[in-house]
Amino acid sequence: MAAEPWTHREERVGDVRLHWVEAGEGPLVLLLHGFPEFWLAWRRQVPALAAAGFRAVAPDLRGYNLSEKPTGVASYRMNRLAGDVADLVRYLGYERTYLVGHDWGGVIAWCVPALHPGLVERLAILNAPHPILFRRKLATLAQARRSSYVFYFQLPFFPERSLTRRRAGFLKGMLRHDPATPGAFSPEEIEAYREAFLRPGAATAAVNYYRAAFRSGTRIPGLRRCLDGVPTLVLWGERDRYLGRELLDGLEALVPDLRVVRFPGASHWLPSDAAEKVNEELIAFLTAPRPAG
Repeated sequence: MAAEPWTHREERVGDVRLHWVEAGEGPLVLLLHGFPEFWLAWRRQVPALAAAGFRAVAPDLRGYNLSEKPTGVASYRMNRLAGDVADLVRYLGYERTYLVGHDWGGVIAWCVPALHPGLVERLAILNAPHPILFRRKLATLAQARRSSYVFYFQLPFFPERSLTRRRAGFLKGMLRHDPATPGAFSPEEIEAYREAFLRPGAATAAVNYYRAAFRSGTRIPGLRRCLDGVPTLVLWGERDRYLGRELLDGLEALVPDLRVVRFPGASHWLPSDAAEKVNEELIAFLTAPRPAG
């Protein structure tokens, strides 16, 4: 069996025990996965970024897979999630990081510069709405329909019970049929996703992200102005069943140094659906020189 192109680590970082994989040496690139994934979401990005001269680190977010699963909805508020990012950067021996996030990981990534100013060197977002724009668009019928599961997730007990039925059977159907690229997730990868989601406490933790956001709100102080001086790349698969492309409307007013790349033939699962193009865009963005002056 060939050796994995990354190493696994598991350490107490701040107030939570985190598991992550990493590869390469150089400037830090931290990759944050979304719901209902884990570090494996970045399996095609970690080796490519390492080969490009970066230290690529993909953690299991708190509550997911092998990372610790604190109890209670309050454990998944944004200040805790962003704090894990800051704690991990410093634990790894860095003062700043390139930050990449998809889905829920992208929502966290949008908020980190506001909650931890100066931590993020450059920001890359994949199919994750800016919280201010999402709050506005959620009031529209089209996005409310796409996000109906968010409201269902506010119920106690029932969401995690339904998500774990038939050995997290929803994951099998979703990862087989959602992506635009056939075989974006192999049968072995889908099984790994199911095993990760079925770990004790994982389903409740994943749903608690949504409960915490709904109860505590997404109004982060400084969020409107936090990206001054932070070059930002947004990659967006336009065949996203869950997030409409109109969530990009008005983004330039919140992000001074912004580049948006749309993928008309890709789905919400962009890191897997268009891996090679995503890698090209990320590496070009992260290695581009800053403009003089």
